[in-house]
Amino acid sequence: MSEFIPAFDWTRVMVDPWTVNLPVTLWIGLMGFLITAACGLIGNYLILRRMALVGDAISHSVLPGLAIAFLFSHSLKTLPMFIGALIAGIVTTVLIELIHKKTRVKQDAAIGITFSSLFAIGVIIISIGQTDAVHLDAECVLYGEIAFVGFDLVQTDLGPGPLSVVEKIPVLNSEIFLSGNTLTVAPPGVIRMAIVTGVTLLLILVFYKELLVTSFDSGLSSSLGINATVMHYALMGMLSVIIVSAFEAVGAILVIAMLILPGATASLLVHRLPPMFGLTLVHAVFSSIGGIHLATWLNCSPAGAMVVAGSVLFVAAWVFSPSQGLLRRWFGRKLEDLTEDEAQRLSKG
Repeated sequence: MSEFIPAFDWTRVMVDPWTVNLPVTLWIGLMGFLITAACGLIGNYLILRRMALVGDAISHSVLPGLAIAFLFSHSLKTLPMFIGALIAGIVTTVLIELIHKKTRVKQDAAIGITFSSLFAIGVIIISIGQTDAVHLDAECVLYGEIAFVGFDLVQTDLGPGPLSVVEKIPVLNSEIFLSGNTLTVAPPGVIRMAIVTGVTLLLILVFYKELLVTSFDSGLSSSLGINATVMHYALMGMLSVIIVSAFEAVGAILVIAMLILPGATASLLVHRLPPMFGLTLVHAVFSSIGGIHLATWLNCSPAGAMVVAGSVLFVAAWVFSPSQGLLRRWFGRKLEDLTEDEAQRLSKG
C-alpha cells in the first residue's frame, strides 16, 4: 500500500493470530482485556465524579516511585517496583487533596501541579542516576510493552518424584510445558492483573451503594451514615493499585485512555451505572481483539493498537448512539424542520 502502511493480508492479519501465533495472541489479548476491564470499571466512577484527570496524575507520578524503588533495591524485580509506584500513587492523591483544600487553587490546577512536578522529579532521578542502580527505558515507562507479557512465566515445583514429561503442551503459551517436576503456569503479570481485576470487581459489587451515593451526592451520603472522605480515598487507592499493576504493560500514557474510553463510550449508550459496567467489559473485549489485529497489520505496539481500537468504538458510539448520536441529532433536526414547515403550510392553508 505504501512504505508506511503495509498491504492488508487477510490471512496474516485476521487468521494467523488465532492459528499460527495463538499462544502469544491469547496472552496479549487476555492481558489487554484485564487491564482495560479493570481501568474501565474504576473509570466509570471517575467520569461520574468528573475526576478523569486524577488518573492522569497518578499514572505520571508513579515514575519517581519506580526510580526510588530501583535506587534502594538495586533490583528490577516486580515487588519493589510495585511498592514504590503504589506509594507514589497514594502520595499523589493526598497532595492533590491538600493543595485543593488548603489553598485557593482549583482541583484541576492542583492535579496539573502535582503530576507534572512528580513526573519531573522522576525524570531527574532517572537522568542523574543512569548507572547500574537505575536503568529504566524511557519508552517503556511512557508506553509499556504488552507484547513481552508472555516471556516471563511462573513455574510451580510439583515436588519430588519420577515425573518426566517431555512433551510440550501448546495451550495458551508455546512455553507451557511439564519438564521434570516443574509445571509452567502463566506469566506473573497476567496473574497479578487477573487478581487486581477480580478484586476490583468484587469491591465494586460489595460497596456499590456507597460508591454510587458518594459519586452523586455527598450530602445524601452523610445523612445515610456513609463517610464520603473514606470512600474517596478508598477509590483512589483502588485506582493506584490498578495503574501500578498495568504500568509494565501499557506505561504512563496509554493507561489514561484505558481509564476513560470504556466509561465514556458506555455513557453515550446508556444512562444507568450497571449497564455501563456491562458495556465496559464488552468494550474491553472488542478493543483487545481489535488491537491485536491492528497491531498485526501495522507491525506496531499492541497496547497502542488497543487504545486506537477503543477510540474507534467511542467514535462509533458517538455517531450511532440512539439517544446522543450525531445521526440521531441530525435526523432529529431534519424531522423538526419538516414538522415546522408542515405546520406553517397548514396554518397558511
